[in-house]
Amino acid sequence: MTLRFSAPRGIGGVMAPPPDKSITHRALLLAGLAGGVSRLANPLATGDCLSTRACLGELGIAVEEDPRDGSWLVAGRGLNGLAEPAAVLDAQNSGTTIRLLAGVLAGQPMHAVLSGDASLRARPMLRVVEPLRAMGARIEGRQGGRLAPLSLLAGTGTLRALRYDLPVPSAQVKSALLLAALRADGESSLGGALASRDHTERLLEFLGMPLRREADRIVVTPRPSLPAFELEVPGDPSSAAFFLAAALVSGRELEVTGCGLNPTRLGFVEVLRRMGARVEALAEAQSGGEPVGRLRLEPGRLTGTTVEAGEVPALIDEVPLIAVLGAFARGCTRVRGAGELKHKESDRLQAVRRLLAAVGGRVELAEDGFAVEGPQALSTGIVDSGADHRIAMAAAVLAVGIPRGVEVRGFEAAAVSFPDFLATYRALGGRAE
Repeated sequence: MTLRFSAPRGIGGVMAPPPDKSITHRALLLAGLAGGVSRLANPLATGDCLSTRACLGELGIAVEEDPRDGSWLVAGRGLNGLAEPAAVLDAQNSGTTIRLLAGVLAGQPMHAVLSGDASLRARPMLRVVEPLRAMGARIEGRQGGRLAPLSLLAGTGTLRALRYDLPVPSAQVKSALLLAALRADGESSLGGALASRDHTERLLEFLGMPLRREADRIVVTPRPSLPAFELEVPGDPSSAAFFLAAALVSGRELEVTGCGLNPTRLGFVEVLRRMGARVEALAEAQSGGEPVGRLRLEPGRLTGTTVEAGEVPALIDEVPLIAVLGAFARGCTRVRGAGELKHKESDRLQAVRRLLAAVGGRVELAEDGFAVEGPQALSTGIVDSGADHRIAMAAAVLAVGIPRGVEVRGFEAAAVSFPDFLATYRALGGRAE
């Protein structure tokens, strides 16, 4: 799908973001491991989350949609009741699916194979395979387990308790190990680089699991079962970020309703404030241990800023937007410590360079980040999304600040996380033709 994006009057108004992708994944998996039927209201029924749902179906977990409200009813089989899959579990392009399922399936008394598309099969897996092997799981894969497909050989159903320090912040690895720790023979303890999104921890606490924080560690005590539950998935702040950025470029106000306000996901909001926006976060409710509410943005003069490595885990999905804003800001905008972006749906550091180059912009790449000197004189151009949903949407935001807009090829990739992006873009004042 090729579309031309523009916004002659800018982007602003009131919007509700799509359901949170990260929470949908985790709630699905925990519901599948629970005893009884769980109800997930407002799930993200697209892209990567459907990959997780399909894999659960191969494991004997029935997921049905309630025709009254679109909720998913998940018939859990318990921590040790999964069926051996007859086919390869295809995570398609979802790193969350393959890594979290590795934690769920490690040491189970069955054989399972996890794989995905060509992009996913090139992404690093040893970071999750090695600690799972330390728990007693037998996992084989290409290049010694460095790459998928991963073959998980049958175990006893119980793993060894683990004490492990994460070398780099990774919510996927942390979550995989927490899920595996539910079937360990004693307390497991995680430390090291824990500063990543904490949805799994919050969900486990919501379900009453014995999880505690001791100094700079997370300690999990296994239990024989998980309870069924009901949960409404909040709106995704990483999806809302695209329109917050577009409103700031436009010089217009924006209000985001029903949005998750988890502090580990709001690093981008702090960057917006440093770049000149006034952003207010108003918590109004709780759902599954997550604060939910509104974000209100009032624009200001865009000024460059520096994003340090310690900030990156709380805004990892929004880094391309920081480059876009940097092109319109006065001064230099830098991002450091974002080497993880090389291993996303695309090499997003190179993708950011190509994104701005397509409209006459310049990005100076570093080994683990980039610098953008602004404001830049940008002109209309053609951007190829590279099948990366966040690059596709970042290009639509870039178009807001260019009089003749931007043409985006492969925009269908946006449906992975934001299926209603086009309708929202148009409703807030933009054009997509």
